[in-house]
Amino acid sequence: MTVLIKLRAGFFACVSFVLWVLPAAAEINIKEVTSPGGLTAWLVEDHSIPFAALELRFRGGTSLDAPEKRGAINLMTGLLEEGSGDMRAQDYTKALENLAASFSYDADKEALSVSARFLTENRDAAVALLRQTLLEPRFDQDALDRVRAKVLSGLRSDEKDPDSIAGRAFSRMAFGDHPYGSDGTGTIETVSALTRQDMFDAHAAVFARDRLYVSAVGDITEEELGALMDRLLGDLSETGAPQPQPAKVTISGGTTVIDFDTPQSVALFGHVGIDMDDPRFFAAYIMNQILGGGSFESRLMTEVREKRGLTYGVYSYLVPRDLGAVYMGSFASANGKMAEAVEVVRAEWTRMATEGVTEKELQDAKTYLTGAYPLRFDGNGRIASILVGMQMDGLPIDYVETRNDKVNAVTLEDIKQVASEVLLPENLHFVVVGRPEGLKTGG
Repeated sequence: MTVLIKLRAGFFACVSFVLWVLPAAAEINIKEVTSPGGLTAWLVEDHSIPFAALELRFRGGTSLDAPEKRGAINLMTGLLEEGSGDMRAQDYTKALENLAASFSYDADKEALSVSARFLTENRDAAVALLRQTLLEPRFDQDALDRVRAKVLSGLRSDEKDPDSIAGRAFSRMAFGDHPYGSDGTGTIETVSALTRQDMFDAHAAVFARDRLYVSAVGDITEEELGALMDRLLGDLSETGAPQPQPAKVTISGGTTVIDFDTPQSVALFGHVGIDMDDPRFFAAYIMNQILGGGSFESRLMTEVREKRGLTYGVYSYLVPRDLGAVYMGSFASANGKMAEAVEVVRAEWTRMATEGVTEKELQDAKTYLTGAYPLRFDGNGRIASILVGMQMDGLPIDYVETRNDKVNAVTLEDIKQVASEVLLPENLHFVVVGRPEGLKTGG
């Protein structure tokens, strides 16, 4: 399967190389590739430079942790760069530098991501090293202790960070005992208790073919990518740990104040959201852009910041996670202004729910969203990441062609309807960390 799209120029720096990618407005193909071994990937070929970006995603991420082992997958991910096969950490780092290649690993509640960048002349050696990294991790005890110490330091820092405190509290209230309800980095207690065997168990939970998504962009053909996938990934286990069940969003309306000695309180607010596969999602997406989607012209920014000076910035955002969606927002304000800011946000939430938006707001939002979309495709690595994300979200291969048409098709009536159905002012819950005057915990 092939789809044509137009992308803007961009560049990517790898070690000491600066490599340009995709000529301005170049017409390129997105191809679906199936390897001889049955693995699939999306590919964008670009042979203008001898360089390629490869993205791997394994669905589930830190949500696959056993409850008593919270933080295991995050810690295991941090150890992937600490040696593999017969290479200890220093040997691995030196080998990667000699290849002028770049590997990075990241784990969140949705997926474990692996990003690889390599030159064509070093492709085979780079893929061999990446394969060794993924299939033969060492998890040496000294490396485990070293990386664990960094994680624990971060967890202790989070205990003193108002944003982290608010985020953890909101997650607990929104998702309860579901993996989404706790932080994927774990707690000081769970991380301290993790063993070397736990790292091997975490590795087996995540790295499996039944949750794998692949994309590649750059100097590689369909045949070369197919062979590469089988060589790199063909020996993965067929299945990993079971995926968690869908989450039920349990948060209800009200306010929770968490005492913290600071002159400025932070607020995280939200309620149940909307799934990405919901037919109303594009209308909700545009509605949120108008309400608080990041622009200085948004309603929340206008009312809370510009008119009243209650904050430097206030934002709202849809969070359509795989297993449970929430609709959230955040801002910070002086303790003496926080109560007023909360009331203004509630009022704007209600006004949007009951009145919808104006024709000018709708057209301005469409112009911004359709104009900004092509700017995302600004480099091989960025494009590869977008393509693998599209696969995880179940989007069709021609989505990049049709996305702006979907935005432009949304009507004023669509926005009004989705605003009345998705915005739930009575269910809006504020978690405030600080010492806000005139605000206390209550329904």
